[in-house]
Amino acid sequence: MRVAGLLLAAGAGRRFGTPKALVSLHGKLFVDSAAGLLRAAGCDPVVVVLGAQAADVRERAELSGVTVVDNPDWSSGMGSSLRTGLRAVGLADAVLVLPVDTPGVTVEALHRLTALAEPKALARATYDGEIGHPVLIGSDHFAGVMASAAGDQGARDYLKAHTVRLVECADVADGVDVDRPQDLTRHTGGA
Repeated sequence: MRVAGLLLAAGAGRRFGTPKALVSLHGKLFVDSAAGLLRAAGCDPVVVVLGAQAADVRERAELSGVTVVDNPDWSSGMGSSLRTGLRAVGLADAVLVLPVDTPGVTVEALHRLTALAEPKALARATYDGEIGHPVLIGSDHFAGVMASAAGDQGARDYLKAHTVRLVECADVADGVDVDRPQDLTRHTGGA
């Protein structure tokens, strides 16, 4: 099975104060860490969708071994980035979708989802029963996801309307989104 990785890194990070693609943790930009995670999990290709301050992200990030695409409509929300990324993936049996602001996700969590990859697959990580990321979308669902993805909802409405396999990952990862600078303390050992 060919599983692509799709990293959604186009947002402006309004609550954070800067695009989260440019946030640094342990000396690495979020965008580079997340893209490297998808590559380490065996995703091929890895597509990174940029938007807000895309030129700055390209200048500061390494982005090696990935396909970078710009979402000109990034300000309309995650839905347009999801559509842009799915179009750029090309031929794949499934795609693993990861937002750039989940630094606690691990290769082990990604492997749990990629093990389920097939064209009919729909699966998402959960953390102590709470739904989170990544999300695995089989190629049979690409057109439906693109048709329903709007605003900041991404694939949420499509996933609600279909049977999705939930994959518990709390024992190997932390799926919490980093929305504000103080959220980083969870990942830096700070108080």
